[in-house]
Amino acid sequence: MNYILFDGIERNKLLPLTYTRPVADIRIGILTIKEKWEKLLNTSVSFNTQEYLSKKYPTVISHENVLINGSILPTIELVNQINGLSVNQILKKGDIEIAFRTNGDSISITDSSNYHIVETQLEFLRIENTWDIFKHNPQAIIDDFSLLTTDRATSKISDTNSIIGDPANIFIEKGAIVEFAYLNTSDGPIYIGKDSEIMEGSKIRGPFALCEHATIKMDAKIYSGTTIGPYSKVGGEVSNSVILGYSNKGHDGFLGNSVIGEWCNLGADTNTSNLKNTYDFVRLWSYDVNTFVSTGLQFCGLIMGDHSKSGINTMFNTGTVVGVSSNIYGSGFQRNFVSSFLWGGTHGLKTYNFKKSVEVAKAVYKRRGMEFDEIEEEIFSAIFKLTHES
Repeated sequence: MNYILFDGIERNKLLPLTYTRPVADIRIGILTIKEKWEKLLNTSVSFNTQEYLSKKYPTVISHENVLINGSILPTIELVNQINGLSVNQILKKGDIEIAFRTNGDSISITDSSNYHIVETQLEFLRIENTWDIFKHNPQAIIDDFSLLTTDRATSKISDTNSIIGDPANIFIEKGAIVEFAYLNTSDGPIYIGKDSEIMEGSKIRGPFALCEHATIKMDAKIYSGTTIGPYSKVGGEVSNSVILGYSNKGHDGFLGNSVIGEWCNLGADTNTSNLKNTYDFVRLWSYDVNTFVSTGLQFCGLIMGDHSKSGINTMFNTGTVVGVSSNIYGSGFQRNFVSSFLWGGTHGLKTYNFKKSVEVAKAVYKRRGMEFDEIEEEIFSAIFKLTHES
């Protein structure tokens, strides 16, 4: 069977994170949604996403295909129901289209009335909005921890560390370094990825995930529900936040109830407000309806798209959205919505020179031994046109 993860109606609500990736390439918990499905399906999957992303994320089509909503986090029970579908059947829960099975070259579901509905009562996690990523992250870490560590042996935990709670809820992958840290598993497990490092003096509360080759810097304070994606470096204070990968928050400053994309950098003493002084529910910019919408949450910080950066001492308001490849700096609280490819701050914003933005992205990739190639540049160009020429 050939499995394809498709971008559903949730895609626009997950911008700016989905400007640069399919929905299912978002990291929540330890793994991306795609990696979770591949683990439970025991096979590789492909994407059906926006045309300008298709070179980087191509669709593989076979004579029989199962298309799965990329915003849904899998469970064993859900996988079993999906695999039980017959051709021209669609699995739904209320209005949520979960998966459908088709044959031939048709992978479109523009008219679901042509499919026989199979209704499910199963419970599952789903990211419909950007804030769902950090909202559901604690449970996603717990689920991924079980998925990745069951029947596996952890690397030895150094005696220099202080452990609160059950040591069995700490899993250290090969090559990871953890010395003189405080690890608290009272509220959930702690996962420490391959070749990662937690430096001395750090305090970690689970559920927590540190992905491969990532670093927690000295004396960091990391609260429950936080994921640090691969090759990221993080210091200061972080609470219930997800850093997707390849991003740095290397110094002091608070990041709470936030999602930071890939290839971002938060300058020293960058701080996010995650609670309004009025204690009202936080409103957040929605690309889907082109206005601010209520999150229904009292705590919500910063949503930042890939390749964006902040200067030292930057202050982000409660419920701020920053697009792709913007550079924010200057004194005072920044505005609550900053679009893509902008440069400036409270004193004013101007369009970021596209050629310069590409040069910076190439330099950042090169520092990690990677190449910002023509495909990446084409994606950049498409996003620039979408956000500045529409």
